[in-house]
Amino acid sequence: MAPAETGRPRETVAGLRQGCTHREGVPVMTGAPCPAWQLHPGPAVFCSWHLGHRPQFHPLKHGFDEWFGSPNCHFGPYDNKARPNIPVYRDQEMVGRFYEEFPINLKTGEANLTQIYLQEALEFIQRQQAAHRPFFLYWAVDATHAPVYASKPFLGTSQRGRYGDAIRELDDSVGRILRLLRDLSIAENTFVFFTSDNGAALISAPRQGGSNGPFLCGKQTTFEGGMREPAIAWWPGHIPAGQVSHQLGSIMDLFTTSLSLAGLEPPRDRAIDGLDLLPAMLQGRLTDRPIFYYRGNTLMAVTLGQYKAHFWTWTNSWEEFKQGIDFCPGQNVSGVTTHSQEEHTKLPLIFHLGRDPGERFPLSVASIEYLDALRRITPVVQQHQEALVPGQPQLNVCNRAVMNWAPPGCEKLGKCLTPPESVPEKCSWPH
Repeated sequence: MAPAETGRPRETVAGLRQGCTHREGVPVMTGAPCPAWQLHPGPAVFCSWHLGHRPQFHPLKHGFDEWFGSPNCHFGPYDNKARPNIPVYRDQEMVGRFYEEFPINLKTGEANLTQIYLQEALEFIQRQQAAHRPFFLYWAVDATHAPVYASKPFLGTSQRGRYGDAIRELDDSVGRILRLLRDLSIAENTFVFFTSDNGAALISAPRQGGSNGPFLCGKQTTFEGGMREPAIAWWPGHIPAGQVSHQLGSIMDLFTTSLSLAGLEPPRDRAIDGLDLLPAMLQGRLTDRPIFYYRGNTLMAVTLGQYKAHFWTWTNSWEEFKQGIDFCPGQNVSGVTTHSQEEHTKLPLIFHLGRDPGERFPLSVASIEYLDALRRITPVVQQHQEALVPGQPQLNVCNRAVMNWAPPGCEKLGKCLTPPESVPEKCSWPH
Protein backbone atom coordinates (compact mmCIF):
# COMPACT_ATOMS: atom_id res chain seq x y z
CA MET A 1 0.00 0.00 0.00
CA ALA A 2 1.21 3.49 -0.58
CA PRO A 3 -0.07 6.83 0.63
CA ALA A 4 -2.76 8.24 -1.61
CA GLU A 5 -1.41 10.91 -3.92
CA THR A 6 -2.95 14.33 -3.64
CA GLY A 7 -4.53 16.07 -6.58
CA ARG A 8 -5.33 12.79 -8.30
CA PRO A 9 -8.71 11.19 -9.07
CA ARG A 10 -10.08 8.85 -6.43
CA GLU A 11 -8.16 5.63 -6.07
CA THR A 12 -9.24 2.49 -7.83
CA VAL A 13 -9.59 -0.77 -5.96
CA ALA A 14 -9.33 -3.99 -7.85
CA GLY A 15 -9.08 -7.56 -6.75
CA LEU A 16 -7.84 -10.76 -8.21
CA ARG A 17 -8.59 -13.48 -5.82
CA GLN A 18 -9.05 -17.15 -6.09
CA GLY A 19 -8.91 -19.57 -3.25
CA CYS A 20 -10.70 -21.18 -0.39
CA THR A 21 -9.67 -18.62 2.09
CA HIS A 22 -7.30 -15.72 1.71
CA ARG A 23 -4.43 -17.37 -0.09
CA GLU A 24 -0.92 -16.15 -0.60
CA GLY A 25 -1.46 -12.58 -1.65
CA VAL A 26 0.39 -9.49 -2.66
CA PRO A 27 -1.34 -6.31 -1.52
CA VAL A 28 -0.21 -3.49 -3.76
CA MET A 29 -0.98 0.12 -3.16
CA THR A 30 0.16 3.05 -5.22
CA GLY A 31 -1.69 5.76 -3.69
CA ALA A 32 -2.93 2.32 -2.63
CA PRO A 33 -1.65 -1.28 -1.99
CA CYS A 34 -0.80 -4.33 -4.13
CA PRO A 35 -2.13 -7.45 -2.39
CA ALA A 36 -4.48 -9.71 -4.20
CA TRP A 37 -6.97 -7.13 -5.33
CA GLN A 38 -6.36 -4.79 -8.20
CA LEU A 39 -7.40 -1.19 -8.26
CA HIS A 40 -9.20 0.01 -11.32
CA PRO A 41 -11.36 3.10 -11.78
CA GLY A 42 -12.08 1.96 -8.30
CA PRO A 43 -10.91 -0.94 -6.13
CA ALA A 44 -10.68 -4.30 -7.89
CA VAL A 45 -10.20 -7.96 -6.97
CA PHE A 46 -8.59 -10.69 -9.05
CA CYS A 47 -8.76 -14.20 -7.60
CA SER A 48 -10.98 -16.01 -5.12
CA TRP A 49 -13.14 -13.98 -2.80
CA HIS A 50 -14.49 -16.51 -0.32
CA LEU A 51 -16.47 -14.00 1.68
CA GLY A 52 -19.78 -15.15 0.31
CA HIS A 53 -20.80 -16.50 -3.09
CA ARG A 54 -24.23 -14.86 -3.38
CA PRO A 55 -24.39 -11.52 -5.24
CA GLN A 56 -25.01 -9.37 -2.15
CA PHE A 57 -21.69 -10.56 -0.72
CA HIS A 58 -19.55 -10.05 -3.83
CA PRO A 59 -16.58 -7.64 -3.94
CA LEU A 60 -18.41 -5.01 -5.98
CA LYS A 61 -20.93 -4.73 -3.16
CA HIS A 62 -18.14 -4.17 -0.65
CA GLY A 63 -15.92 -1.41 -1.94
CA PHE A 64 -14.33 -2.88 -5.05
CA ASP A 65 -14.88 -1.51 -8.53
CA GLU A 66 -13.47 -4.47 -10.43
CA TRP A 67 -13.37 -8.20 -9.89
CA PHE A 68 -11.97 -11.07 -11.86
CA GLY A 69 -11.97 -14.39 -10.08
CA SER A 70 -14.11 -16.78 -8.14
CA PRO A 71 -16.19 -16.57 -4.97
CA ASN A 72 -14.99 -20.02 -3.88
CA CYS A 73 -12.09 -22.46 -4.09
CA HIS A 74 -11.22 -24.39 -7.21
CA PHE A 75 -12.50 -27.66 -5.77
CA GLY A 76 -14.03 -30.08 -8.25
CA PRO A 77 -14.78 -31.14 -10.85
CA TYR A 78 -18.44 -31.71 -10.03
CA ASP A 79 -21.20 -33.21 -12.14
CA ASN A 80 -23.43 -30.09 -12.13
CA LYS A 81 -26.20 -32.30 -10.79
CA ALA A 82 -25.45 -33.08 -7.17
CA ARG A 83 -23.16 -30.05 -6.98
CA PRO A 84 -22.34 -27.30 -9.51
CA ASN A 85 -18.84 -26.41 -10.67
CA ILE A 86 -17.61 -23.13 -9.21
CA PRO A 87 -18.13 -20.04 -11.41
CA VAL A 88 -15.50 -17.50 -12.42
CA TYR A 89 -16.62 -13.86 -12.58
CA ARG A 90 -15.67 -10.69 -14.33
CA ASP A 91 -17.23 -7.94 -12.28
CA GLN A 92 -20.89 -8.75 -11.71
CA GLU A 93 -21.35 -11.67 -14.09
CA MET A 94 -19.90 -15.13 -14.48
CA VAL A 95 -17.69 -15.80 -17.52
CA GLY A 96 -17.35 -19.55 -17.06
CA ARG A 97 -16.74 -22.29 -14.52
CA PHE A 98 -13.68 -24.09 -13.18
CA TYR A 99 -12.98 -27.37 -15.03
CA GLU A 100 -15.05 -26.11 -17.96
CA GLU A 101 -14.05 -22.76 -19.51
CA PHE A 102 -11.19 -22.61 -16.96
CA PRO A 103 -9.68 -26.11 -17.05
CA ILE A 104 -7.60 -27.70 -14.30
CA ASN A 105 -6.03 -31.06 -15.12
CA LEU A 106 -6.01 -32.95 -11.83
CA LYS A 107 -3.86 -35.74 -13.29
CA THR A 108 -1.02 -33.55 -14.55
CA GLY A 109 -1.61 -30.51 -12.34
CA GLU A 110 -1.65 -28.18 -15.34
CA ALA A 111 -3.78 -25.03 -15.21
CA ASN A 112 -3.20 -21.55 -16.57
CA LEU A 113 -5.07 -19.71 -13.81
CA THR A 114 -2.06 -18.05 -12.18
CA GLN A 115 -1.00 -16.64 -15.55
CA ILE A 116 -4.52 -15.34 -16.19
CA TYR A 117 -4.59 -13.60 -12.81
CA LEU A 118 -1.08 -12.24 -13.35
CA GLN A 119 -2.00 -10.75 -16.73
CA GLU A 120 -5.09 -9.12 -15.23
CA ALA A 121 -2.94 -7.58 -12.49
CA LEU A 122 -0.27 -6.26 -14.86
CA GLU A 123 -2.81 -4.73 -17.22
CA PHE A 124 -4.67 -3.17 -14.32
CA ILE A 125 -1.53 -1.49 -12.98
CA GLN A 126 -0.63 -0.23 -16.44
CA ARG A 127 -4.09 1.27 -16.95
CA GLN A 128 -4.05 3.00 -13.59
CA GLN A 129 -0.62 4.47 -14.18
CA ALA A 130 -1.57 5.66 -17.68
CA ALA A 131 -4.57 7.45 -16.18
CA HIS A 132 -2.45 8.81 -13.28
CA ARG A 133 -4.78 7.17 -10.78
CA PRO A 134 -3.77 5.85 -7.37
CA PHE A 135 -4.87 2.25 -7.00
CA PHE A 136 -5.37 -0.65 -4.63
CA LEU A 137 -4.76 -4.14 -5.95
CA TYR A 138 -5.62 -7.32 -4.09
CA TRP A 139 -3.96 -10.23 -5.86
CA ALA A 140 -4.52 -13.58 -4.15
CA VAL A 141 -3.99 -16.69 -6.23
CA ASP A 142 -4.66 -20.11 -4.73
CA ALA A 143 -2.43 -22.37 -6.84
CA THR A 144 -0.82 -23.73 -3.66
CA HIS A 145 -4.18 -24.84 -2.25
CA ALA A 146 -5.02 -28.47 -2.97
CA PRO A 147 -5.62 -29.51 -5.66
CA VAL A 148 -2.31 -27.78 -6.47
CA TYR A 149 -1.70 -26.56 -10.02
CA ALA A 150 0.85 -24.72 -12.15
CA SER A 151 1.07 -23.64 -15.77
CA LYS A 152 2.98 -25.75 -18.28
CA PRO A 153 6.27 -23.76 -18.24
CA PHE A 154 6.59 -24.37 -14.48
CA LEU A 155 5.42 -27.99 -14.20
CA GLY A 156 8.29 -30.33 -13.37
CA THR A 157 10.77 -27.52 -12.69
CA SER A 158 11.01 -27.93 -8.91
CA GLN A 159 12.64 -30.61 -6.76
CA ARG A 160 9.66 -30.13 -4.42
CA GLY A 161 7.19 -31.65 -6.86
CA ARG A 162 3.94 -30.04 -7.95
CA TYR A 163 3.74 -27.87 -4.83
CA GLY A 164 7.20 -26.51 -5.56
CA ASP A 165 6.17 -25.85 -9.16
CA ALA A 166 3.25 -23.75 -7.93
CA ILE A 167 5.52 -21.84 -5.55
CA ARG A 168 8.00 -21.12 -8.35
CA GLU A 169 5.21 -19.72 -10.52
CA LEU A 170 3.91 -17.62 -7.64
CA ASP A 171 7.41 -16.29 -6.99
CA ASP A 172 7.90 -15.47 -10.66
CA SER A 173 4.53 -13.71 -10.79
CA VAL A 174 5.29 -11.52 -7.78
CA GLY A 175 8.63 -10.68 -9.37
CA ARG A 176 6.92 -9.58 -12.56
CA ILE A 177 4.53 -7.34 -10.63
CA LEU A 178 7.43 -5.71 -8.77
CA ARG A 179 9.40 -5.33 -12.01
CA LEU A 180 6.48 -3.54 -13.63
CA LEU A 181 6.24 -1.13 -10.70
CA ARG A 182 9.92 -0.31 -11.18
CA ASP A 183 9.59 0.00 -14.97
CA LEU A 184 6.71 2.45 -14.51
CA SER A 185 8.82 4.44 -12.00
CA ILE A 186 6.18 4.10 -9.27
CA ALA A 187 8.00 1.62 -6.99
CA GLU A 188 8.93 4.28 -4.44
CA ASN A 189 5.31 5.33 -4.17
CA THR A 190 3.94 1.81 -3.93
CA PHE A 191 3.61 -0.27 -0.79
CA VAL A 192 3.51 -4.05 -1.30
CA PHE A 193 2.70 -6.58 1.39
CA PHE A 194 3.04 -10.32 0.81
CA THR A 195 1.54 -12.83 3.21
CA SER A 196 -0.69 -15.90 3.54
CA ASP A 197 -3.90 -16.69 5.37
CA ASN A 198 -2.67 -19.66 7.43
CA GLY A 199 0.17 -22.06 7.88
CA ALA A 200 0.75 -24.96 5.51
CA ALA A 201 -2.06 -27.52 5.21
CA LEU A 202 -0.12 -30.57 6.37
CA ILE A 203 -3.19 -32.69 5.69
CA SER A 204 -2.31 -32.28 2.00
CA ALA A 205 1.46 -32.65 2.38
CA PRO A 206 3.89 -33.54 1.02
CA ARG A 207 2.65 -33.66 -2.59
CA GLN A 208 -0.15 -31.10 -2.25
CA GLY A 209 1.01 -29.03 0.70
CA GLY A 210 3.90 -27.13 2.23
CA SER A 211 6.01 -27.40 5.37
CA ASN A 212 5.82 -25.47 8.63
CA GLY A 213 9.42 -26.19 9.56
CA PRO A 214 9.89 -26.33 13.34
CA PHE A 215 6.35 -25.19 14.16
CA LEU A 216 3.72 -27.52 15.56
CA CYS A 217 0.93 -28.92 13.35
CA GLY A 218 -0.69 -27.01 10.49
CA LYS A 219 -3.70 -25.26 9.06
CA GLN A 220 -6.99 -25.78 10.95
CA THR A 221 -5.23 -25.77 14.32
CA THR A 222 -4.30 -22.90 16.63
CA PHE A 223 -0.76 -24.18 17.13
CA GLU A 224 2.09 -22.17 15.63
CA GLY A 225 2.18 -24.26 12.46
CA GLY A 226 -1.40 -23.29 11.75
CA MET A 227 -1.15 -19.63 12.69
CA ARG A 228 2.32 -18.38 11.69
CA GLU A 229 2.66 -17.05 8.15
CA PRO A 230 5.40 -15.39 6.14
CA ALA A 231 5.04 -11.63 5.88
CA ILE A 232 7.16 -9.42 3.62
CA ALA A 233 6.73 -5.66 3.28
CA TRP A 234 8.28 -3.86 0.26
CA TRP A 235 8.43 -0.11 -0.18
CA PRO A 236 11.67 1.09 -1.82
CA GLY A 237 13.04 4.26 -0.32
CA HIS A 238 10.95 3.85 2.82
CA ILE A 239 11.42 0.34 4.25
CA PRO A 240 15.12 -0.63 4.46
CA ALA A 241 15.83 -3.88 2.61
CA GLY A 242 16.90 -6.97 4.51
CA GLN A 243 15.67 -5.98 7.97
CA VAL A 244 13.65 -8.32 10.19
CA SER A 245 10.94 -7.06 12.55
CA HIS A 246 9.86 -8.96 15.64
CA GLN A 247 6.55 -7.11 15.78
CA LEU A 248 3.66 -9.50 16.44
CA GLY A 249 1.16 -8.90 13.67
CA SER A 250 -2.13 -10.10 12.22
CA ILE A 251 -3.71 -9.89 8.78
CA MET A 252 -6.34 -7.71 10.47
CA ASP A 253 -3.57 -5.12 10.84
CA LEU A 254 -3.58 -4.54 7.07
CA PHE A 255 -6.86 -2.64 7.36
CA THR A 256 -5.51 -0.20 9.94
CA THR A 257 -2.15 0.06 8.18
CA SER A 258 -3.87 0.83 4.88
CA LEU A 259 -5.82 3.65 6.48
CA SER A 260 -2.61 5.06 7.92
CA LEU A 261 -0.92 4.96 4.52
CA ALA A 262 -3.84 6.92 3.07
CA GLY A 263 -3.72 9.45 5.91
CA LEU A 264 -7.06 8.33 7.34
CA GLU A 265 -8.19 7.56 10.88
CA PRO A 266 -9.89 4.23 11.74
CA PRO A 267 -13.64 4.37 12.46
CA ARG A 268 -14.39 5.39 16.04
CA ASP A 269 -17.88 3.87 16.29
CA ARG A 270 -16.63 0.30 16.73
CA ALA A 271 -13.73 -1.69 18.15
CA ILE A 272 -10.93 -2.11 15.61
CA ASP A 273 -8.67 -5.09 16.23
CA GLY A 274 -6.00 -4.12 13.72
CA LEU A 275 -2.78 -2.34 14.64
CA ASP A 276 -0.98 0.21 12.42
CA LEU A 277 2.23 -1.61 11.46
CA LEU A 278 3.94 1.42 9.89
CA PRO A 279 5.84 2.42 13.06
CA ALA A 280 7.33 -1.09 13.19
CA MET A 281 8.18 -1.17 9.49
CA LEU A 282 9.45 2.37 9.08
CA GLN A 283 10.98 3.18 12.47
CA GLY A 284 11.50 -0.21 14.11
CA ARG A 285 9.14 0.72 16.96
CA LEU A 286 7.55 -2.37 18.50
CA THR A 287 4.14 -2.49 20.18
CA ASP A 288 3.36 -5.05 22.87
CA ARG A 289 -0.05 -6.45 21.94
CA PRO A 290 -1.97 -9.70 22.35
CA ILE A 291 -3.16 -12.01 19.57
CA PHE A 292 -6.21 -14.19 20.32
CA TYR A 293 -6.77 -17.55 18.62
CA TYR A 294 -10.27 -18.95 18.18
CA ARG A 295 -11.86 -22.09 16.80
CA GLY A 296 -15.52 -21.29 16.39
CA ASN A 297 -16.65 -19.40 19.49
CA THR A 298 -13.95 -20.89 21.71
CA LEU A 299 -10.87 -18.91 22.74
CA MET A 300 -8.21 -21.56 22.30
CA ALA A 301 -5.04 -19.56 23.00
CA VAL A 302 -3.45 -16.14 23.30
CA THR A 303 0.03 -14.86 22.55
CA LEU A 304 1.45 -11.95 24.53
CA GLY A 305 5.07 -11.05 23.99
CA GLN A 306 7.12 -14.25 23.87
CA TYR A 307 4.52 -16.28 25.76
CA LYS A 308 1.63 -18.29 24.35
CA ALA A 309 -1.05 -19.69 26.64
CA HIS A 310 -3.35 -22.52 25.52
CA PHE A 311 -6.75 -22.64 27.25
CA TRP A 312 -7.88 -25.58 25.15
CA THR A 313 -5.91 -28.10 23.09
CA TRP A 314 -7.30 -30.08 20.17
CA THR A 315 -6.15 -31.15 16.75
CA ASN A 316 -9.14 -33.04 15.37
CA SER A 317 -11.43 -35.86 16.48
CA TRP A 318 -10.39 -39.46 16.91
CA GLU A 319 -13.00 -40.39 14.30
CA GLU A 320 -11.36 -38.18 11.68
CA PHE A 321 -7.85 -39.16 12.72
CA LYS A 322 -8.65 -42.86 12.30
CA GLN A 323 -9.85 -42.07 8.77
CA GLY A 324 -6.40 -40.69 7.94
CA ILE A 325 -7.17 -36.99 8.45
CA ASP A 326 -4.09 -35.76 10.30
CA PHE A 327 -3.36 -32.09 10.96
CA CYS A 328 -0.05 -32.89 12.71
CA PRO A 329 1.63 -35.70 10.71
CA GLY A 330 4.72 -37.04 12.46
CA GLN A 331 4.19 -34.78 15.47
CA ASN A 332 2.91 -36.02 18.80
CA VAL A 333 3.32 -33.87 21.90
CA SER A 334 1.76 -35.60 24.89
CA GLY A 335 -1.11 -33.60 26.37
CA VAL A 336 -0.86 -30.98 23.61
CA THR A 337 -1.70 -32.51 20.22
CA THR A 338 -4.86 -34.07 21.62
CA HIS A 339 -7.72 -35.68 19.67
CA SER A 340 -10.19 -34.89 22.41
CA GLN A 341 -10.97 -31.32 23.39
CA GLU A 342 -8.91 -30.78 26.55
CA GLU A 343 -9.63 -27.80 28.81
CA HIS A 344 -6.81 -25.85 30.49
CA THR A 345 -8.68 -22.67 31.41
CA LYS A 346 -7.72 -22.82 35.11
CA LEU A 347 -4.06 -23.66 34.49
CA PRO A 348 -3.30 -22.92 30.84
CA LEU A 349 -0.38 -24.55 29.07
CA ILE A 350 2.17 -21.77 28.60
CA PHE A 351 5.09 -21.90 26.16
CA HIS A 352 7.97 -19.48 25.66
CA LEU A 353 7.99 -19.19 21.87
CA GLY A 354 11.45 -17.68 21.76
CA ARG A 355 13.04 -20.76 23.31
CA ASP A 356 10.41 -23.26 22.20
CA PRO A 357 8.76 -22.21 18.92
CA GLY A 358 7.63 -25.81 18.39
CA GLU A 359 5.40 -25.74 21.53
CA ARG A 360 6.86 -28.97 22.85
CA PHE A 361 7.87 -28.02 26.38
CA PRO A 362 5.21 -26.21 28.46
CA LEU A 363 6.50 -24.21 31.42
CA SER A 364 6.20 -25.85 34.81
CA VAL A 365 3.13 -24.47 36.59
CA ALA A 366 5.24 -24.25 39.77
CA SER A 367 7.90 -22.05 38.18
CA ILE A 368 8.22 -18.31 38.82
CA GLU A 369 8.33 -17.76 35.05
CA TYR A 370 4.94 -19.49 34.62
CA LEU A 371 3.33 -17.47 37.41
CA ASP A 372 4.73 -14.19 36.07
CA ALA A 373 3.49 -14.97 32.54
CA LEU A 374 0.07 -16.00 33.86
CA ARG A 375 -0.22 -12.74 35.84
CA ARG A 376 0.41 -10.76 32.65
CA ILE A 377 -1.92 -12.80 30.44
CA THR A 378 -4.93 -13.18 32.76
CA PRO A 379 -6.09 -9.53 32.87
CA VAL A 380 -5.55 -9.14 29.12
CA VAL A 381 -7.84 -12.11 28.43
CA GLN A 382 -10.45 -10.89 30.92
CA GLN A 383 -10.52 -7.44 29.35
CA HIS A 384 -10.85 -8.98 25.89
CA GLN A 385 -13.73 -11.27 26.86
CA GLU A 386 -15.62 -8.53 28.72
CA ALA A 387 -15.46 -6.30 25.65
CA LEU A 388 -16.84 -8.91 23.22
CA VAL A 389 -20.27 -8.26 21.71
CA PRO A 390 -22.03 -11.46 20.53
CA GLY A 391 -22.74 -11.53 16.81
CA GLN A 392 -25.44 -13.29 14.85
CA PRO A 393 -24.29 -16.67 13.46
CA GLN A 394 -24.04 -16.59 9.67
CA LEU A 395 -22.65 -20.05 8.98
CA ASN A 396 -25.07 -22.27 10.88
CA VAL A 397 -27.54 -23.07 8.10
CA CYS A 398 -26.61 -24.95 4.93
CA ASN A 399 -28.80 -25.42 1.86
CA ARG A 400 -27.71 -27.03 -1.41
CA ALA A 401 -30.33 -24.98 -3.26
CA VAL A 402 -28.28 -21.78 -2.81
CA MET A 403 -25.07 -23.15 -4.33
CA ASN A 404 -23.72 -21.73 -7.59
CA TRP A 405 -26.46 -23.18 -9.81
CA ALA A 406 -27.49 -20.04 -11.67
CA PRO A 407 -25.06 -17.17 -10.98
CA PRO A 408 -25.61 -13.74 -12.57
CA GLY A 409 -24.68 -13.87 -16.24
CA CYS A 410 -25.34 -17.59 -16.66
CA GLU A 411 -28.19 -16.85 -19.10
CA LYS A 412 -25.84 -15.21 -21.63
CA LEU A 413 -23.57 -18.26 -21.57
CA GLY A 414 -26.28 -20.89 -21.46
CA LYS A 415 -24.72 -22.08 -18.19
CA CYS A 416 -27.70 -21.84 -15.82
CA LEU A 417 -28.40 -25.03 -13.86
CA THR A 418 -31.60 -26.07 -12.14
CA PRO A 419 -31.22 -25.98 -8.35
CA PRO A 420 -32.54 -28.79 -6.16
CA GLU A 421 -35.42 -28.35 -3.75
CA SER A 422 -34.63 -25.98 -0.88
CA VAL A 423 -33.93 -27.98 2.27
CA PRO A 424 -32.23 -25.84 4.94
CA GLU A 425 -30.31 -27.83 7.54
CA LYS A 426 -27.80 -27.23 10.29
CA CYS A 427 -24.26 -27.13 8.94
CA SER A 428 -21.66 -29.63 10.11
CA TRP A 429 -18.28 -28.11 10.95
CA PRO A 430 -16.22 -31.07 12.21
CA HIS A 431 -13.02 -29.08 12.78
